Amino acid sequence: MESIHALTVTDIRGEAVPLARYRDKVLLIVNTASECMFTPQYTALQALYERYRERGLVVLGFPCDQFGHQEPGDAEQIQGFCTTRFSVSFPLMDKVEVNGPNAAPLYVRLKEAAPGLLGSEKIKWNFTKFLVDKQGRPVKRFAPQTKPEAIASDLERLLAAH
Repeated sequence: MESIHALTVTDIRGEAVPLARYRDKVLLIVNTASECMFTPQYTALQALYERYRERGLVVLGFPCDQFGHQEPGDAEQIQGFCTTRFSVSFPLMDKVEVNGPNAAPLYVRLKEAAPGLLGSEKIKWNFTKFLVDKQGRPVKRFAPQTKPEAIASDLERLLAAH
């Protein structure tokens, strides 16, 4: 599987972000939403980011409105909600689609590399999490109901790897 470092995404301010910027970092990539039953996970995602960022973790939030219209806001509204309600300081990206013909290339790559239950590539809901190693290889997918703190041991292992 080719590294995701070859891809470029767009951040919430509309600026291009080459994922090569995160070479030698462990990434936790999450499709997020402001009006989802899992939205309180922002608190735990921020806690993981604060706990591990000095060791090389970067959490990337990708707002997504494909599930129950749970991310209706524009970039400014999303940014404001995340910082005001959850003190999010990890990078937020532009709103993306994660399934279907307009799925972001990053999500196409993540789903191919780390399929879900029974080999399904389709993302079932908001707050699906993908863990990516320092070489940019997606290594594991976590279901929306998996609490971010439950990922800590997998994070530790990847952060310790060279």
